[in-house]
Amino acid sequence: MARQDLEQTARALVAEGKGILAADETVPTVTKRLSALHIESTADSRRTYREMFFTTPGAGEFISGAILYDETIRQNSSSGIPLTEVLTKQGIIPGIKVDTGAKPLAGASDETVTEGLDGLRDRLKEYYGLGARFAKWRAVIRVTEQLPSSTCINVNAHALGRYAALCQEAGLVPIVEPEVLMDGGHTIERCEEVTGCVLHAVFNALYDQRIVLEQMLLKPSMIISGKSCPNQASVDEVATATLRCLRRHVPAAVPGIVFLSGGQSDVLATKHLNAINRLDLPRPWKVSFSYGRALQDQALQAWQGKAEQFQAGQQSFYHRAKCNGAAALGRYTAALEGAVAR
Repeated sequence: MARQDLEQTARALVAEGKGILAADETVPTVTKRLSALHIESTADSRRTYREMFFTTPGAGEFISGAILYDETIRQNSSSGIPLTEVLTKQGIIPGIKVDTGAKPLAGASDETVTEGLDGLRDRLKEYYGLGARFAKWRAVIRVTEQLPSSTCINVNAHALGRYAALCQEAGLVPIVEPEVLMDGGHTIERCEEVTGCVLHAVFNALYDQRIVLEQMLLKPSMIISGKSCPNQASVDEVATATLRCLRRHVPAAVPGIVFLSGGQSDVLATKHLNAINRLDLPRPWKVSFSYGRALQDQALQAWQGKAEQFQAGQQSFYHRAKCNGAAALGRYTAALEGAVAR
């Protein structure tokens, strides 16, 4: 694929007021979520769950792309159309998760390295043929007073660089996701310190791997207090620290930053995104979202696995996507949050 096409795709994924639906949960993860509502997890029920989002009328107004899992990208809709085509007809670009998960890092305690590079070139070629036009790889960084180690940061940054290079070779836009976990009691200051180190290492690795920055997106976590930290930072404090860190470490050539929600509640993730976009500071890249649970949870609760509540699930998803689309423009309000879905 020509460089111009990759840049076009990257910019389309961060179009005004739009963000990405992360629907790339593994089978065990989706099964856990469905089972919590007493929904049997089968290939058909998982397809119906994803199809609820993909066929929501008007979803393309706020959703630019959807990250799929290997099972999903191979499935047809209930009407027999490939799910990738269902998305494309909505104006939503199909993407694919390509890492095989975080595994224990040899010689380290309580740290992981993300695997999946073996055979990746051939898998990317196949996924492109199945309709994917971008990909995602997630690195996981745990925070304590001692962690992460420089080894953990560097091996994960190197893997992200190699993945991104293979994606661009295959004609796919790489979404580079270094997630600094919310788990733990660390302060927002410690989160900012670690995130800065991680982003510095990641962009060094991307430079070493000759990544064309205009052809990629960054999917970072926000600068936020650890879940068990007794002093939880305010929405404005999170916004200020997050934008400060990004301005220091993310090159201007990158078209966009699409945050992960990382375990935040759906409403809080929207509030944080909105506050970041409302800050009166220059930023060279678009700032949007690539949320999973923060887009799906309300819809899952509304649907409950019942055919007669399928439309209610779609209405809930549309409302959540609309709120996040507004937050990507800094226009989210309490009135919009409280509005009844269409």
